[in-house]
This record gives sequence, structure tokens and C-alpha cells, in this order.
Amino acid sequence: MPSGVFDDALIKHLFSTDEVRAIFSDRNRVQKWYDFEAALALEQAELGIIPREAAQEIARNANVENVDIESIAAEIRRIKHPLVPALKAVEQRCKGGYGEYIHFGPTTQDVLDTATVLQIRDTHQIYLRDMKGIGQALAKLAETHKATPMVGRSHGVQALPITFGHKAAIWLSEMGRNYQRMRELEKRVFVGGMVGAVGTQASFGPKAPELERRVMKRLGLGVADISWQPARDRFAEYVSVLGIIAGTLGKIANEIVTLEHTEIGELYEPFSEGKVGSSTMPHKRNPSTCEAVVANSRAIRYNVSFMLECMVIEHERDGSAWRGEWKALPESCLMIGGMLAMMKYVLQGLDVGVGEMRENLDRLGGFLLSERVMFVLSDKVGKQTAHDVVYEASMHGIETGVTFERALMDNKKVRDALTADELRAAHDPTQYLGHAPAIVERVLREQRANGWLDA
Repeated sequence: MPSGVFDDALIKHLFSTDEVRAIFSDRNRVQKWYDFEAALALEQAELGIIPREAAQEIARNANVENVDIESIAAEIRRIKHPLVPALKAVEQRCKGGYGEYIHFGPTTQDVLDTATVLQIRDTHQIYLRDMKGIGQALAKLAETHKATPMVGRSHGVQALPITFGHKAAIWLSEMGRNYQRMRELEKRVFVGGMVGAVGTQASFGPKAPELERRVMKRLGLGVADISWQPARDRFAEYVSVLGIIAGTLGKIANEIVTLEHTEIGELYEPFSEGKVGSSTMPHKRNPSTCEAVVANSRAIRYNVSFMLECMVIEHERDGSAWRGEWKALPESCLMIGGMLAMMKYVLQGLDVGVGEMRENLDRLGGFLLSERVMFVLSDKVGKQTAHDVVYEASMHGIETGVTFERALMDNKKVRDALTADELRAAHDPTQYLGHAPAIVERVLREQRANGWLDA
């Protein structure tokens, strides 16, 4: 019976995907253990360390389809060891006593750490795929709306005009850096462990270095320079980068939630037929997918902190810190998989309210253009004087409820410096977008040149 959000039939879609869940399932975890044991036995046979027949028998039976997961789990609970029952299950299936040669040299952490890396490597490809999908969606939004004017906000209030393409290009650039981070860590993280009980490889005999290289090559992993059982920076780095990605996705999702507020109405997550926003208010169209992304983003950030705590290891191995990883690392991988899938869906179908964006530019009655008016006026009276004059007119207009243009024309210093036509021209928000469209075009060129957006 499911007892957590990742397997709860009712809400699991809010926290991960079936694709990622399969990678971190009990059956796949045990299979990765067996993949290590089979690779070790086969390469030991190649080097004459164990009989070839034994290696073949072990490899033939090291398949999760041959064992009873529930029986293994019950035995793990009985003997209080996370691996031995799984090894016994294979040993008992091997004929001719060849099962005696399974797990010939490694310690449990060699197997479990390497298996975890194999799981991460598999889900890593899903992340890269979905990050690329998000990048492509953001590139399309940036290009389509590079000149679409909207309100730029600072400290939560209207500031100056920007374009929606500029906002999307910022998101795109950030996701591009995240993609680069993921590719850069691959060589550091995707290494296995085959060092024995305290990291010296004593149990593997004189051929240990060659054996390790062969085993890791068979598994498709790199070889670590030294034991990393007491050095958990690799897993901590991976979850930390997932935390950065979660921060990016949570930020974008939260922005969409904010801009979907009824009083703003500039962005809307996709709305599918039959989607229900409220059990009591039939009109509601809630940003529920984005809300799920924000919630997951917060949870992953706490797991980053937990993974950093797990770096504090006592001596050559430390089960208390290691067991902490068993919770935080799979959880983070599951959640980021769900977040990426959800945000790819949202951004590919994002509803952009171009009309609402234009209407909101006029919501302040012209005060949004105070900076532009100040610079136009500064050509006549100087910048500092212009700032003081525009500030005075702005406060007068806001307090008396008149438009910015009226407040300015009521000011004698402004009337003496600018004609009504000059002042009116300075109030067009679509003409004060700075270099936004050109910036968007530059970002698009650079991101496409990096190659990560290629189909």
C-alpha cells in the first residue's frame, strides 16, 4: 500500500512521472545491484580470479525477474542488512555451487553507490531531454514576443516597460546555464566504486586496478581516483545542481502564477477540457500545475541542505550519513523529473495575454514613463533638476488622482521646458523598450550556437 506522495495513486502525478519512478523503483534498484555483481563476476573470470563457469552462472541469474522482491525485503528487515538477502537470492539459484563466487571482494557500499550512480545516469538523460524541450519552448516564446510590450516590475510594483520576449529570454539564458552545469558534472559524478571495506582494494587482490577499470568500462562508468565512500561531494553536487534547476523552474512557475492573477491577467498556464479549478466556485481556472512546481521547488531546496549535511562522514565509512542520502537523493531526482515534465507542458502551451499586457501599461495613468520623461526633460534643465521636477509632479499627480501628463503640465518648470507634443510623445510606453528586442535576438543566437537547443 502506497504511503508517500511519490506512489500515491491520487496525487503522485504532482510529484514525479512514471518514467522516473520506474528508474527509482525497488525492482530497478535491485537490478542495478545485480548489474554490478554480474559485471564484477564476468571481469573477474576474464582475469582468472574466479571460474568462468561461475561468472556465467552468476550473470545468468542476476536478474530481478528471477527473485521475489517482497521476500528479499522481509529478509532485509529480519537481518538488518540492505544487500545480503538480494545476494543470497541469486546465490541460491546458481547451480554447481557457483553462487559462492558472487560478491567476491566488494563491500556493500561499492554495490549500492555504483547502482545509485547507474540510476542517476539513466534519469539524467530524461532531465537533459526535458530541459531541451523547455529551452525550445522558451526560445519560441522569446522570438515570438521579442517586441511584445509589457510592464516591467521591481519590488512587486510597476517600474518601466519591457517586452515579454525579454523576460522569456532571461529564463532561457538561465536554463542554458543549468543545462551546461548538468553536462559539466557528468565526468565527476558518473563514476563507480570498487574499493572494498575501507577503500584500499585489499580484498580484490593484485589485479584490483585492472579489474576496476574493466568493471567500470562494462558498466559505462568512469573510474574514481580514490575511494569516495567517505567523500560524498559527488552526490551532494548533483543534488545541489538539481536544487539550482528547481530554483529556476520554481521562479518561472511562481511568476506565471503571479501574472495569472485576475487583476493582472498577462499569462495563463494551459487549460485542458474538463479541468476543474474549484469544488464550489465553478468559474475558477487555477494555475494548479505551476503551483505544484513551486511546491516541489521548495522541497528540493531543503534536500540540498540535507545532502550537504550528509557530507560530514566519520572515518572511512559512515552509515548514518549514507542512509540520509537514501532519502534525499532519490526524492530530489523524482521531484525534478516531475517539475521538468510539468514545466515543459506549461511553457509549450503557455497562453500569453498580449492585449492585457498592453492594457496594464496604461494602468498607472502614465506614471510608468517617469524615467523617460525625466531624461527628455534633462536635455533642457539638467538631470538632477529634471529628477526633482518629475518627482514633484509625480507625487502631486498620485496624491490628487490626475494623470501623469496632466500633473506634468500643471508644473510651470515642465511647461517652460517642453511642448505638449514633446510631452505626449514621451508618454508612449511602446517607444521606451530600450534595446530589449536586440537583446533577445542576441540571446537567441548565443543559445542556439551552444547547441543545446538542437532537436
